[in-house]
Amino acid sequence: MKTIFSGIQPSGIMTLGNYLGAMKHFVPLQDQFNCFYCIVDQHAITVPQEPAVLRENIRRLAALYLSVGLDPNKMTLFVQSEVPAHAKLGWIMLCTSYLGELERMTQFKDKSDGRGESIPGGLLAYPPLMAADILLYSTDFVPVGEDQKQHLELTRDLAARFNNRYGDIFTIPEVRLPETGARIMSLAEGTKKMSKSDPNQGAFISMLDDADTITKKIKRAQTDSDSVVRYDKAEKPAVSNLMTIYSLCSGKTLDEIEAMYEGKGYGAFKTELAEVVVETLRPIQERFEQLFHSSELDDILTAGAEKANKVANEMLYKVEKAMGMARI
Repeated sequence: MKTIFSGIQPSGIMTLGNYLGAMKHFVPLQDQFNCFYCIVDQHAITVPQEPAVLRENIRRLAALYLSVGLDPNKMTLFVQSEVPAHAKLGWIMLCTSYLGELERMTQFKDKSDGRGESIPGGLLAYPPLMAADILLYSTDFVPVGEDQKQHLELTRDLAARFNNRYGDIFTIPEVRLPETGARIMSLAEGTKKMSKSDPNQGAFISMLDDADTITKKIKRAQTDSDSVVRYDKAEKPAVSNLMTIYSLCSGKTLDEIEAMYEGKGYGAFKTELAEVVVETLRPIQERFEQLFHSSELDDILTAGAEKANKVANEMLYKVEKAMGMARI
């Protein structure tokens, strides 16, 4: 069985975009692949974090992973910092990297822009740590969004570079993009990705928003002046984004949605879209409430860390042995 690895930062509330673009797709994968799903808290601290908030965000994200339908009997869910091999291999991958290629990473340039000399070194070392996350598990496929493709290309380069120096140790991972819904856009701006860090709270829907909040946000969502529900990403990006959300939540095709609202305008479309989103998130929210404060969640994370440590330590030993760092 091929292996999939995916990591999400516990840096805030997960959005509807996170669910439709990534987490929803994780569920069927657990029946087809050997899946490792990681809460990458060491990546989160590349920028300052409030300890109590970070601790809660880790737990919230773990509960949401399980609430969307992931089964601990079918996949491995764990917290990155509970598997020390990630940091150890991260250092080795950093030593395998070149400064120039790290400085060319788009996310590093975006996050460091305008910060002068106060740029955390972790922002530069983020991609090698991400490479370590992936390579520890002999990963075949990594489901990532478009914004992470550059990092995965670096992972592939580092794995190949290491293999050329020390032998065939790492599996070279491949990108796996969802066919649809890989990039859910902002409700306030149809050409901008939906983000939990957006200062405009109306621009995104949290996976834990209540029904009234969801309805208000969708009714206020950007559309355009002609009131026609039609999918056209170039001319009608905001409406096309809402149609994509409707399609992914309901299972209806874009053509079916277009036919349903022919001549009806945006009012009816938005009202029913809100109902569809509320019903999509309702069972997830109910399961979340059961898990968040439960010992069941702790038991699942403990078991996941044990399994991940076993696999990761075996790979780390192979790496260190190949480099001459391990006593035989």
